[in-house]
Formats: sequence, C-alpha cells, structure tokens
Amino acid sequence: MRIYADNAATTPMSRAAIEAMLRCMEECYGNPSSLHTPGQRAKETLETAREEIASALNAAPRELIFTSGGSEADNQALRSAAALGRKQGKTHIISTAFEHHAVLHTLERLEREGFSVTLLDVHADGLVRPAELEAAIRPDTCLVSVMYANNEIGTVQPIRELGAICRAHGVLFHTDAVQAVGQLPIDVQAQHIDLLSASAHKFHGPKGIGFLYARRGVPLTPLIEGGAQERGKRAGTENVPAVAGMAAALKEAVAGMEENAARLRVLRDRLIEGLNTIPHAALNGDPIRRLPGNVSFCFEGVEGEALTYGIQHLRVIAPFFVVFCLYMSNAGALTGTGDVKIASVITLIVLFVRVVLTYLFRFTFDLGFASLYIPNPIGWVVGLILSFYRFRSGKWAEKKSMAHAEQEA
Repeated sequence: MRIYADNAATTPMSRAAIEAMLRCMEECYGNPSSLHTPGQRAKETLETAREEIASALNAAPRELIFTSGGSEADNQALRSAAALGRKQGKTHIISTAFEHHAVLHTLERLEREGFSVTLLDVHADGLVRPAELEAAIRPDTCLVSVMYANNEIGTVQPIRELGAICRAHGVLFHTDAVQAVGQLPIDVQAQHIDLLSASAHKFHGPKGIGFLYARRGVPLTPLIEGGAQERGKRAGTENVPAVAGMAAALKEAVAGMEENAARLRVLRDRLIEGLNTIPHAALNGDPIRRLPGNVSFCFEGVEGEALTYGIQHLRVIAPFFVVFCLYMSNAGALTGTGDVKIASVITLIVLFVRVVLTYLFRFTFDLGFASLYIPNPIGWVVGLILSFYRFRSGKWAEKKSMAHAEQEA
C-alpha cells in the first residue's frame, strides 16, 4: 500500500465531490446566464453551492466570487486593495516573506507600480508577532496580507489577533487561506477578515476552481473583463460542475473537521516524536500551532533526491525542498540552486551554526493516513535510510571533516 503524504500540494478528490460533479455535468449543462430552464437549473446549482461555501465561513453568499483557484484569488485581492488604497492616497502594504508566490510576485509587481512593501519577520517558530505588525502599520498603509497556514512548514498564524489590529487601524486584512480552509475552523466575522483566498483542490475538491471572499463594502477590481458574471467582478461562464464539486468537498470537510483533526494530531505528534530521535534532524516551526496533518523536518547532509527515493521504498510519497540555512541572530536572506523549488519560508528560520546544505522534507497527510498505524520505531527506520545516504554524501563527509579538524585545533 502506498502512502500519499503530499496533500499540501494537492489532495485526491473526495467521492462526494466526484459524484456532485458527475451529477451536475449530466443534469446542469446549461449556461447559468441563460434565462431558459436548463440555464436556470445551472444557476440554481451555482447559487446553492455559493450559499453552502459561505455558510462554512460565516459569510454572506454575495461576499463570495468564484475564481480559477487560490492564485487568481490572491491576485485579485491584492490588486483590489491596492487600487482602493491608491485612490485614498495610501500606497503601503504589509506582508510576510513566507507567503505563496501568488502573493509575493504580485507584491513585486505593485512595488514596480509605486507601492512600498514591508515584509514582517518570520521567527524561528514560523509565527508572525502581532505586536510587530502593529508597529509596522503607517498612516499610508492600505493592506495587510498574511498567510493563514504555511504550506511548507504548516504553522498557523494568529489570524484573529492580526485581523483585530488591522480593523482597529482601518487597514484591510487579507489572508491566503488555501491551506486552512477545510482543515481549520474559519469565521471571517469573528476573525476580522476582509479578504480571503481559497482553492478547492486543497480540501479534496477539483483543481482549477476556488473562491475569493470580500467583505461587504470592499470593492473588487476585475482581473478579467467581459460579461457580467459574478456580479461583474469576474467575467467568464462559470464552471458549474467544478463549483458543485468544491461545495460538496468543503461541506464534507467541515462536517468531520473536529473529529478528523483530533485523529490527525495524534498521528502527527507520533511521527514528530519518532523523527526527533534522528541525529541532526530538526522540526520546522512551532510544534503546537501547526496544521493537524503537517510534519516538516530538516535533515542535515542528505541530498534531497536521494532521500525522496529512499523514503519511497517505504512507499511514502512526500516532497523535499533544497535550502541553504545560515545561522543568524535575526532574519537573513538565503539562496539555493538546482531544479528544486526553494521555499522562501526557510530563509527566515534559524537551524544550523554554519552554512550547510540542508533538506526540508514535508509530510502532509489526510484522513487516508489517519487510518494507518505509525510504528514507534519510525524514526529508527527513516534514520537508517538517512545514515545510508549521509554515508554516500560528499557534503556530509565535508562537514564531518571540518568538525573533526575543529576538534583537533
């Protein structure tokens, strides 16, 4: 049996989502903008799904627009807030360095358009400090954007506190909640969230569909011009089957959220306990304030490709990210090379005393994993694989040689 442990990248579709989509493709083939019966049947399905999704967030249905996914939602949220800010003479945006590239690249573009951007520090525990956010807010700040839960290391930010600070200062607050929706309880009203992005394929829905929540009164700037779909905020014929699948997946996820999260936390903590027994291994991020199904470790001195292949002999599919880690007393910019994606979050987490080639290995599992038994010696088994590849690693040999030379000196 193969264990899929890369659910932060994407999740397999749930049976409920698949059945909802198939039913919709067979019965709701009309264009939701058409006035005839097939079109109105599709329109009814679309709006029912909107109501179900809004209910899961304690939002009003009219506060949701459907998008192609989280990246589009992030882009529209940031560009809308920036456009509003410019009209008000406010051109300062606050975010963090560990955001998804959909946010970071949009911020880079806005900087080229005349906005100034402040990136808050991410501390060794992977958490943003509310006091540091409040200190960074200026009279010309128009937007704060902080990821709800990090996709690489799984840390969950104090969203309610951050939102309250923004609301008190009259600053719009956006959160990229792609990793959180369906895994954590979200209440946009209680958490003072003005804009929220989500993507269906992260909670067992279909790919290519997501949504943007915009609090009533927050104007949205369309990224796509055309028809009047989504109240003129997102042109293009709606993908009704995908929306229906997204709503079904989220409804199922929310219904079982509390019980499922409790089961996953037990397994997560058992896996962390086992991996912590491996020499030269370190958990990334806060051990408590993290997603229930996320385990992120750095293993020193092992090539990531080799580790991935070795782990797959245990029939576990999990990704790795190559990073250069530099010991510093504060945040520092680090670089990496190769064809492997470099996770910006790791650039701000202190791990080792000198520059060493280190590999982040991320396990992100779901309910399919929750039914499995994690043996207590999991750290011993993975440790054997690590020892084998460290023995063959030139980087590890170089590090050990340097350490031996220092001891003799």
